[in-house]
Amino acid sequence: MREVYVAGIGITSFSRLEYPLAEIAAYPAMLALRDAGLKAVDQVYVANMGSARINNQTALGSAVVDTLGLTPTGAERIENGPASGASAVKQGFLGVAAGMYEAVLVTGCERMREVNNLEATDFVATMTHPLAEYIYGVTLPAHAAMFTRLYMERYGVTARHLAMVAVKNHANAMLNPFAHLHQPITVEGILDSPEAFTNNPYVAEPLRFFDCCPVSDGGAAVILASREKMAELGKPLIRLAGIGQATDTLAVFERPDPTDLLAVRRSAASAFAMAGLTPGDVHVAELHDAFTILEIVESEEAGFFPKGEGHLALEKGATALGGPLPINPSGGLKGKGHPVGATGVGQVHEIVTQLRGDAGERQVAGAKVGFTCNFGGFGNNVISMVFVREE
Repeated sequence: MREVYVAGIGITSFSRLEYPLAEIAAYPAMLALRDAGLKAVDQVYVANMGSARINNQTALGSAVVDTLGLTPTGAERIENGPASGASAVKQGFLGVAAGMYEAVLVTGCERMREVNNLEATDFVATMTHPLAEYIYGVTLPAHAAMFTRLYMERYGVTARHLAMVAVKNHANAMLNPFAHLHQPITVEGILDSPEAFTNNPYVAEPLRFFDCCPVSDGGAAVILASREKMAELGKPLIRLAGIGQATDTLAVFERPDPTDLLAVRRSAASAFAMAGLTPGDVHVAELHDAFTILEIVESEEAGFFPKGEGHLALEKGATALGGPLPINPSGGLKGKGHPVGATGVGQVHEIVTQLRGDAGERQVAGAKVGFTCNFGGFGNNVISMVFVREE
């Protein structure tokens, strides 16, 4: 199996975009091609969850490759819920690693704000078990709320810890020009002030408004290439060194321990094993914090902190910019936004930006190893990746 590198990256702002979905995918793809110094690739993968349901568009891969003017290059759409982005990156990696392609384009996109928030919530809820969960009105915020309550009771996580995640990631997003939310917040303002219940109401108790990521439009793209192709391009050698994927029981109530994010733990372990590294080698991480509790728990399941101690590391500033392991310097899903098909590719964009040393005010000093976790469903299908800068 050949080594695979990131040759180019591109991203849109994550917010509300009024462009057709294929153009939302094509714009960051053009930026990635320009960044890599390429005019063509051998294959195109488009990560997207909702084009058929909320945008009335199928065959999105064909639309994107045509919009880019890359026909007759092969193209296909990859769907794996909110983990679609990382799934598409994995497929691109396999194509290059197997020697089938020298360079591939992976672009993720979503135009979720075309529908209202209730419709978007229902659309995302279709990932739940159709007969045991969805028909009874279970949503992803409901799953997250029940999970959070159990975690609070078992490990001592409090509403203040959840708010600390939100405050940290909003502050990081303020340093990211592509982030959806450029809104500084404080723990006191969203929990303790007289206006807290008005400005930060419960969405699904104990989760409140600022514990949940926004509904976003956006796109992100990466070019993956062989080492031989990288020698032609002269770009920094950012290697995709490890990929792990794991699944878990679809109906959450059927899991032996609902607080155990088994797929996160197994996917992370597989990624580190493939890379020949450990969690202690990581300098910067992008975790899938669609809800604030997930950053805390994923940081444990990935192996960065012992089980039940992620909130204690947060308290000590371990995950802040300037801490020993900055998590979500981009702002994460909470601050940067969550256009679901683009999210996993957006995580890769941030890690590559960090490993190149191009992150500006949010740069993690000396970052050479980065980690991403893209979380599908409620931990039903998770993909973790490890990236290494080679000198």
